[in-house]
Amino acid sequence: MIVTGAMLWGATGPLMEWLLSETPLTVPFLLTIRLTVAGVLLLLFLRVGLKKQVSTIWKQKIWLKQLFIFSIFGMLGLQYSFVATIDASNAIVATLLQFLAPIFVVLYVSLSMKKFPPRYQALGILGTLVGLFLLLTNASFDTLLVSRKALIWGVTVGLSFAFYTLYPARLMKEWGVLVVVGWGMFIGGTILGIAIGVWRSDEWVLLKDGTMIILLILLILFGTAAFVLFLSSMKYISPVETSVLSSIEPLTAMLISVLMFGATLGMWQLIGIAVMLVCVTWLSIAGDK
Repeated sequence: MIVTGAMLWGATGPLMEWLLSETPLTVPFLLTIRLTVAGVLLLLFLRVGLKKQVSTIWKQKIWLKQLFIFSIFGMLGLQYSFVATIDASNAIVATLLQFLAPIFVVLYVSLSMKKFPPRYQALGILGTLVGLFLLLTNASFDTLLVSRKALIWGVTVGLSFAFYTLYPARLMKEWGVLVVVGWGMFIGGTILGIAIGVWRSDEWVLLKDGTMIILLILLILFGTAAFVLFLSSMKYISPVETSVLSSIEPLTAMLISVLMFGATLGMWQLIGIAVMLVCVTWLSIAGDK
C-alpha cells in the first residue's frame, strides 16, 4: 500500500508541473476541481459500492469540528502548498520539501515536553538541513536555485504534512480512513472554490480539450489513491516503516521529471537528495528504537 501510494503521489508532481507550465491552468482552479471531484467520487463509492453511512459524522458536532479543521489545514493545506511549491519551483523540490515534516514533529514534541530532543534527533535534523541546503544551492553559498516564494511554500508543505499525519488519528480511528479522506477532499475543495469564486472562472473553457480531461482524470485518480493507500497502510505497518518506504516518492518524481520532462540536477543536488533521504530514514528508525 505505502509503496504504491508513494509512487502514485510521486507521479502526480511532474504531471501537475507540466499542466501548470504548459497550460493556462492556475493552482486554485486545478485544486478546486481535483479535490471536489475526488471527494465526491470517493464518497459515492463508499455509499453506493460499500453501502456505508457517510453522512452520520455531520450529526456529531465534536467530530464535525475536527473534520473541518483537518479538511482546511490538513487536506487543503497540504495539497495547496504542495502544488504552489511545484508552480514556484518544480516537482522534485516540492516532493522533497514535504520530507521536512519529521523535523516539525520533533520540534513540536520537544516544545510540548519542554525538553531538548535526543542527540540522534538533533543529528538527524542537522543532516536533513545540510541535504536541503545542497538541494537548493548545489553547494554554492551565493546561489539559491529556487525563489523565496518557493522556499516559503516548501516549508509550508512540511508543516502541513506534519499536521496531516498527526492531527486526524482519533478522527480516522472513529470514522474510518476513507470517510475522513472523502469528506476532507470535498470540504477542502468546496471551501477553496467558494473563496476564489470558481463559477466565475474563465478556465472552464479549457475543459473542452480532450487531452486536458484525460490528464485531470489521471491526477484525480492517482492523487485519491495515493492519499487512501498512504493512510490505510498505517493500519498494517508502523509509522517508521511508512516513513522509510515512502522515500520512494521523491525518487519516483525525480525519475519521471528527468526521463519524461527533461529536468536536470547538479551533482551536489543529487548528493543533497541522498543525504536528506538517509537522515529522514535515520530519524524514523532511531526514533522507533
